[in-house]
Amino acid sequence: MNAVLDNLPLYFRGFGVTLALFLIAGSAAILLGSIVAAMRISPVPGLRGAAAVYTEALRNTPLTLVLVFFVFVLPQLAPRLPYFVSACVGLALYTATFVAEALRSGVNGVPIGQAEAARSLGMGFGQTLTQVVFPQAFRMVIPPLVNVLVALAKNTSVAGGFFVAELFTVGKGLANANGNNIIPILLGVAFFYLVITIPLGILSSRLEKRWLVVQ
Repeated sequence: MNAVLDNLPLYFRGFGVTLALFLIAGSAAILLGSIVAAMRISPVPGLRGAAAVYTEALRNTPLTLVLVFFVFVLPQLAPRLPYFVSACVGLALYTATFVAEALRSGVNGVPIGQAEAARSLGMGFGQTLTQVVFPQAFRMVIPPLVNVLVALAKNTSVAGGFFVAELFTVGKGLANANGNNIIPILLGVAFFYLVITIPLGILSSRLEKRWLVVQ
């Protein structure tokens, strides 16, 4: 364990980058995913079609290829972004598709009478969606959304292959430098990932009990 304790500053530095990737990309993915989910159920065919193409295209593309596009291809067409920013954008756009699909399944679970009642009160599509449908849908899909965020926390490791010194990259460097202590070093990396994922699971359980939707 000395190899872990002696390199705690490096672990904390990598963990800080991983946590920043997770928080920034996760927040952006939830916001964008909500917009895409709204577009998927919009009465406007063009919006539905655009959202469907975006969702299916990115959801079925490996994350590595998405990051390759933002890190290597996009700079050929536009000014180059910092590698960290490119990683955040790629992770957010990729994760947003899974958020959108989870929310859409929640929207489908909301009784249609709720929307009809809202429209009978004179609410438009936007008001019905934001004030009636989405609040119930979010409550129904807490476990799937948390699973998406857990996957995002682990997917941040892919950014290490694109010049972002996140936690896994730090662990790989330490493992290469301390060949006799690979197992403790990797256990240290796993511990810091659990610092993110375990609280997410606890939060999911508590919110699910607190916001239980009775059909």
